[in-house]
Amino acid sequence: MNIQEFIENFAAQFDDTDVADFTAETKFKQLDEWSSLTALSVIAMVDDEYDVIIKGNDIINSETIQDLYDVVVKLHG
Repeated sequence: MNIQEFIENFAAQFDDTDVADFTAETKFKQLDEWSSLTALSVIAMVDDEYDVIIKGNDIINSETIQDLYDVVVKLHG
């Protein structure tokens, strides 16, 4: 697991936002396309790709993609 792969998988959950707009420092909740449905897609992606269950609070407490990646790495063990 690496941050670039995570960013690409994260970006794939968005239909209208260009993948070039995503970096580790992207404040994803500020993106126009961010919604509760996108959050659920991210939760499902993390489960499918990394076999890690994250919760809504993990997303709420994360500001950037890097923050969320750090949670996934910690839970992945």
